[in-house]
Amino acid sequence: MATAESTSPRMMSAAAARQTAAPGIQVAAPSRREFLYYIWGASIALLLGEASAGLIWFAFPRFKEGEFGGTFAFNPEELPSVGAAPTSVPAGRFHVTLTSDGLRALYGVCTHLGCLPKWVPTNNRFECPCHGSKFHLSGDWIEGPAPRNLDRFIATVTYADGTTLETPVDGGAIPLDLNRQITSIQIDTGARIIGALH
Repeated sequence: MATAESTSPRMMSAAAARQTAAPGIQVAAPSRREFLYYIWGASIALLLGEASAGLIWFAFPRFKEGEFGGTFAFNPEELPSVGAAPTSVPAGRFHVTLTSDGLRALYGVCTHLGCLPKWVPTNNRFECPCHGSKFHLSGDWIEGPAPRNLDRFIATVTYADGTTLETPVDGGAIPLDLNRQITSIQIDTGARIIGALH
């Protein structure tokens, strides 16, 4: 009992000190106006953050290999013979053609209104089923409402000795040496060359 009485005044003085300090600190709840300011501020910050992220995602797209907008590895064994029907790659939206001039990767969309011209083997040309534009195997315009030749993608051909050839800046053909072994053909569907006006 003696120990309880002796410690009791010490405990009481500590509790009294706490009680006297506590009334000096008052935490008031935010008013309705302050609460609405906080909510509006957080909403605007969230909206601006989402818009900024979307803008950055749109401005700097990332295309994977093998999907449209990225690079396609075209198998050299599927290369058509000179003057034969083109090899179509629907996933990349392009046709690979080989003429006496060389290799071209043609964008498979008509330059008139964006229809999809098909290769017609009986006429030996591309024909647009919608409005009648016609194009040679090289992608050059023959007739119809299309204002220019078919667009081209940049292709890179690599030979076994390590030398490479790339589509010229004017969209012309890559002259191929068919006596040399081609190890890879890369088609960049993110780099389009606009067809020449006729």
